Amino acid sequence: MSEIQIRPATEADMPAVHALVYELAVYERAPDAVITTPAEYARDFRDGRFDCIVAEGPEGIVGMALFYMAYSTWKGNMLYLDDLVVTESCRRSGVGSRLFEAVLEEGRRRRCRLVKWQVLDWNEPALAFYRKYDAIIETDWWNGKIFL
Repeated sequence: MSEIQIRPATEADMPAVHALVYELAVYERAPDAVITTPAEYARDFRDGRFDCIVAEGPEGIVGMALFYMAYSTWKGNMLYLDDLVVTESCRRSGVGSRLFEAVLEEGRRRRCRLVKWQVLDWNEPALAFYRKYDAIIETDWWNGKIFL
C-alpha cells in the first residue's frame, strides 16, 4: 500500500475513473444502468461539474472518490460523495480508507459542515467500512428521482 499515491484526478484520468464506476455497477448488479461515457466524464470534469481523487499505484489507477459541492438547507455547505470505488484486487488494503479520509479532509478544507453519501442496504462490506468512521447510516429517508 505504501506505493499507492492519493492525488487529485486530472482529465486524463477520466477513462480509468469511468472504468471503476462500471466495475462498481457490475458489483451492484446494475451494469446496464451506466449510460455515461469516458468522453462525458472528461467534459464534465473539465467543466467543473465534479471533483475526483484517485489512488494510483505502479499498475495505474486502482481507486477513486468522485464528489461535488452541494448545499443542505439545514446544515449549509456539504460535500456529496457520489462514488468511492477501489478495484477488487486492492480492496481490504487500506486504499479505500485513504481515499475516504482524503474526501473528509477536502470537506474540511472547503469548510463543509458534512459529507454525505449513499450506500446500498445489502452492501455489508461498505456498511462496515463506514461504521468504522462512526458514520450515521440513515434508514428512514427514501430516495426520490426522476430521469429526464
